[in-house]
Amino acid sequence: MARKKKQEEIEEPIVIQHPKTEEELKNEQRLIALYTLQLIDSQVDKIKIVRGELPLEVEDLEDEIAGLQTRIDKFVQETQELKKLIADKNGVIQDSQSLIKKYEEQQMNVRNNREYDSLSKELEFQTLEIQLAEKRIREYTVELESKKTSIEEANIRLVERSADLEVKKSELNDIVKETQMEEDELIAKSKRIEEKIDGRLLSAYKRIRNNARNGLSVVPIERDACGGCFNKIPPQHQLEIKMHKKIIVCEYCGRILIDAELAESMA
Repeated sequence: MARKKKQEEIEEPIVIQHPKTEEELKNEQRLIALYTLQLIDSQVDKIKIVRGELPLEVEDLEDEIAGLQTRIDKFVQETQELKKLIADKNGVIQDSQSLIKKYEEQQMNVRNNREYDSLSKELEFQTLEIQLAEKRIREYTVELESKKTSIEEANIRLVERSADLEVKKSELNDIVKETQMEEDELIAKSKRIEEKIDGRLLSAYKRIRNNARNGLSVVPIERDACGGCFNKIPPQHQLEIKMHKKIIVCEYCGRILIDAELAESMA
């Protein structure tokens, strides 16, 4: 019995608490600032989640309306060009009709067959000019009607989408009003915390956050695993993280890791 007790005493781990070095304290403060920033930014994310897909829907509608307006403007410009082409061809017809009248009068006073044949060719040419101009006018008219129809359809669509946009904006504004004050306060806090963090470390935090699907850049260890990707963290790494000797990132997802005790003390 005495041997067993002695063996248990030998196997019991002896924990010696060493005072933290200046660098460890600095790293702990860095981790506290980073995790505080993460907690604030996560609250902002939750507010944005409440708004759901509305901001994106509003943005999509605005883009569609801008596209429709551009399309309508283009159609209007094309109709003006077609009207000008039709007017030009009507001018060609009038000119040809005037020449035909002139040549017909000249034919009445020709002195020989050569002059008559020459005038006949001119008459034939002007008649062909009129026929060609009339053909072009018909083509332009068909195209013009098509453009007008497209403008009408686009305008109807524009009115519908503008009405949808007003509804979505109203819904979004109502939600924003409920959460805007809280969001502004959180963003202000976030800015103040950012000022206390080293520029390179802050850039790394933002880069990781932007690449993370859930916006989590700094995560605690939970059940011996990374709180972001849930991959197991080796015991040695856990000990290093807990000692705060340096900033350590998850080798699987790249998130900054902090120990659970530090995280719980800030929750």
